[in-house]
Amino acid sequence: MRETAVRSPDALDLSRPRRVHLTNVGGAGMSAVATLLAEGGHRVSGHEPAATTPFVDQLVALGVAVSTGPERPPLPDDVEAVVVSTATPDDDPDVVAARERGVPVLHRAAALGALCAGRTTIAVAGTHGKTTTAALLATILAGAGREPGWVVGARVVGLGRSAAWGGEGPLVVEADESDGTFLHLGAGSAIVTNVEPDHLDNWGGEARLRDGFHRFVAALGGPAVLCADDPGARDLVASAAQPVTYGRDAGADYRVVEPRPAGTGVRFELEHAGERVAVEVPAAPGVHNALNAAAALAMAHVHGVPLGEGAAALRTFAGVARRFEVRGEAGGVTVVDDYAHLPAEVRAALAAAEAGPWRRVVAVFQPHRVSRTAALWRDFADAFVDADRLAITDVYTAGEPPRPGVSGKLVVDAVLEAHPWAHVAWLPSLDDVLVWLRGVLRPGDVCLTLGAGDVTTLAPRILAMLEERR
Repeated sequence: MRETAVRSPDALDLSRPRRVHLTNVGGAGMSAVATLLAEGGHRVSGHEPAATTPFVDQLVALGVAVSTGPERPPLPDDVEAVVVSTATPDDDPDVVAARERGVPVLHRAAALGALCAGRTTIAVAGTHGKTTTAALLATILAGAGREPGWVVGARVVGLGRSAAWGGEGPLVVEADESDGTFLHLGAGSAIVTNVEPDHLDNWGGEARLRDGFHRFVAALGGPAVLCADDPGARDLVASAAQPVTYGRDAGADYRVVEPRPAGTGVRFELEHAGERVAVEVPAAPGVHNALNAAAALAMAHVHGVPLGEGAAALRTFAGVARRFEVRGEAGGVTVVDDYAHLPAEVRAALAAAEAGPWRRVVAVFQPHRVSRTAALWRDFADAFVDADRLAITDVYTAGEPPRPGVSGKLVVDAVLEAHPWAHVAWLPSLDDVLVWLRGVLRPGDVCLTLGAGDVTTLAPRILAMLEERR
């Protein structure tokens, strides 16, 4: 696997209070580490190049000293370790200053592993679905009085934030495979929702990615809760010391029965060892979220939470930011924002919308990363079949350099080649999309903005446009 960040061979010893500095501290992953360090009694500072992110105010409230913007103060003299993300370059000023002083520079994975070393840790892994599944599991454990900590890649609405050290219960960690973080956590048990090709530039190919998941599962000392419906996750059963399966598959240990819409959520029955419980999950629509909820219930159950108690806790679930998040309603149109950026994620989000109470599904999709678009554009051909109208923008590069011939138009071409009569608009900029939506949206529609980039900024602009149009 290609290493994309500076790493130190030194472990981060958190047995006593430490003075730790983090780069890119305003991101979802780095802010979570900063939160756990601060709540664990350590002195924490950090820099975030962006002027503001959704996580900065939360960090400041916890006592983290955060600087933002292009200019930054010098690295404090008393810093004992600098934690970097995969996005941190080798010439980052804080990294350079730390090296000059002989201060250890560690990747986020090492810091998160050090935090996990002090807790019973449950990792939630998979190519997609891990954020929602981790949030569902944390919600169950909290509702059942188990005092969990959690590290989730987005704000959990009912829990108020994306990360917390918690009490004496397990630490639920969304385990990222993109840069190999999940291999450094030392988790005792884990969920794997699915294994599909992604981040292949980092891994050096699909075979190495799948091998990484096998190594992850093989290192667990406790249960591996694996989706029986997904071939990649099911293949991990042979590597797990204590495999537990879930899904719609007839042979699953925890079997999902009759999943069906429930407003903006989903309901189903869960069968296990002769027991059958009714489950309803608000604010998480679609069959894929029935599977995610089953995974969370199964993991909580093997950790001692009765299924009925877990199901009762799930009835309080209020959703996760950017996971089928209803951003508002205006002019009879419901606007929903979703982080989906892989083909299976997009397909699942649109299927959930199509099963909802709306007349038409109008979707806006922003491809994410040049490398991902180059590798997967053909796989999007059938991802949008549940959209009545579709706009596709240019690629959100996420800092990657452009490549000749790689643009959002590739996704448009894939869709039209497979479905020549599809209503697809190629609209490179978000401004173009807003003009298009003004003429397309009607009362009774649901409008989905899909992607991991700045397409999320479109939702309030759509709502404002609809209010003006009334």
